[in-house]
Amino acid sequence: MTQHIVFLDRKSLIANMRTPSFAHHWQDFEQTKPEQVLAHLKDATIAITNKVKLSGETLAQTPQLKMIAAAATGTDNIDLAYCRAHGIVVSNIRNYAVHTLPEHVFMLMLALRRNLLAWRQDVENGLWQQADQFCLFTQPINDLYGSTLGIVGYGGLGKAVQKLAEAFGMRVLVAEHKGASVVRVGYTDYDTVIAESDVITLHSPLNDATRHMISTREFEMMKRSTILINTARGNLVDEAALETALVSGRIAGAGFDVLGVEPPREGNRLLDLKLPNFILTPHVAWGSRQAMQILADQLVDNIEAFVAGQPRNVVA
Repeated sequence: MTQHIVFLDRKSLIANMRTPSFAHHWQDFEQTKPEQVLAHLKDATIAITNKVKLSGETLAQTPQLKMIAAAATGTDNIDLAYCRAHGIVVSNIRNYAVHTLPEHVFMLMLALRRNLLAWRQDVENGLWQQADQFCLFTQPINDLYGSTLGIVGYGGLGKAVQKLAEAFGMRVLVAEHKGASVVRVGYTDYDTVIAESDVITLHSPLNDATRHMISTREFEMMKRSTILINTARGNLVDEAALETALVSGRIAGAGFDVLGVEPPREGNRLLDLKLPNFILTPHVAWGSRQAMQILADQLVDNIEAFVAGQPRNVVA
């Protein structure tokens, strides 16, 4: 049987795609709008999607589809319940970003702990040129060494962040699931992590249990010196509550690589924050060239394994 593979959003991946080792027809679409999904999947037996949404309603109209290869770790754009109920295998990508994303986390962390943007603004405003000594003391600088990092989400990425944190001499607390009645060995109660951490970094998947897991309650528990880093999913955090916490000085800063809706064509309150202690990057923490090539290779590995009758990295 010749497999018909359709990549719905090829533009989202800058990498060389290896040719699968079985009989197939491969079709790339640079992008796929919601109204184009059904037409693009018309003959597909295997669909590749990075961020194109595949709902149960859509999948019900593609009975020939047997596999969805997610070109990402997160699968919140795919109706997994429908896939499980109808025998559609879903495989995702794992541990491809264990260097690029942690490095991005620490880029944000260092910039915020050391007030990089504020220092740059002071120099641009001429304050150094007007100083009466060799240096300025207009902004506070805090070391990572000796500070406490709270990791929320302890998969491959959380573990990779922990390694870097320990190299910097940070104390690491790994958060138990929010609301858990039992705290596993090696983990710390969720509320304790929120209350004690100098930096909190999020690496959880987005689902019903984690949506807005950081909101007003959590911001009120944090120290005023706390910095929040989110390179996972935008909707893990209540954006209105974050805006309030930053504007009021309730927390010291935040570094985000994600928003609740991407791309933010209709705007977003966080885009309007002009604060030196808030850094927003456009969902690129995962996207080093090296990481994208690892992702592309693993994507083909997943497809080949499925066709060989030995599916891997299965989430549904």
